Amino acid sequence: MSQAAVAAYLACALIWGTTWFAIRVSITAYPTFVALALRFALAAVILLPLAARARPWPRGRVWGWLVLAGVLDAAGYLLVYLGEERVPGAVAAVVYGTQPLILAVLLTAVRIERLTRRHVIGATISIAGVIVLFLDRLSVSPHQAVGVALVLGSVLVATLYSMIMKQKATGQNGLIATTIFLTVTAIVLGAVALAAGDAIPWPLPVRPTLALLYLAVVGSVIAFLLYFWLLERAGLLVTSTLVFVFPLVAIATDALFEHELPLSARAYLGAAITLSGLAVSLLRRR
Repeated sequence: MSQAAVAAYLACALIWGTTWFAIRVSITAYPTFVALALRFALAAVILLPLAARARPWPRGRVWGWLVLAGVLDAAGYLLVYLGEERVPGAVAAVVYGTQPLILAVLLTAVRIERLTRRHVIGATISIAGVIVLFLDRLSVSPHQAVGVALVLGSVLVATLYSMIMKQKATGQNGLIATTIFLTVTAIVLGAVALAAGDAIPWPLPVRPTLALLYLAVVGSVIAFLLYFWLLERAGLLVTSTLVFVFPLVAIATDALFEHELPLSARAYLGAAITLSGLAVSLLRRR
């Protein structure tokens, strides 16, 4: 890869790896639904003027698929945020990292792609790791075990909209597709926040507000634009390995800053097992 592509790769890994902790910080003061709605509303406000000048815009049924993907994205993030009310960001990142494996299984089930032996082995190892993580959180409290289950549910939802984007949005302008996708997500989450009747805290809490701005501007806008730029130049084989790096960054971040829900030795073991399964599946043999 070129130096620019390497820089984009490292930036995506660092940004998205730290967003898990930022989510927990933001929801310490902001109601969960409000934090979600504000994050994606800010991202949409930033992206819409940029996308308005871009061409070409999608036509026909592609709009429907992008809207459906955005709705599913909103559901997935709801589950992630609700899960992070209960578990550390590192645990959520490790569980979420199994998404490419689940995607591979579903793509094989609908005969879009063929599942390789390495994917089967990797998926088995990773599922074992998630089970260890679940049992570890269960031993801490059933409340945290529910958090693991919620994040796993988010993985399944994210897999569905990934399949839609893979099949129905291929060849679309990346900036425009991302803008439509995130704007629909923002609208759905805004409706949920209004229905819940939650209010924005006032005066604005400094640390959670900075975390919210980081998630909206850096974690959503900048990271997605960098990712799509990298995807064009490095391809799926390279970008797919990012899911192996995110949990490592999240674990390091939690080790430094997470004080309310620290990881136990068994949680680190579960994380190591899960990441080993991802390595088997995603890292190419020489």
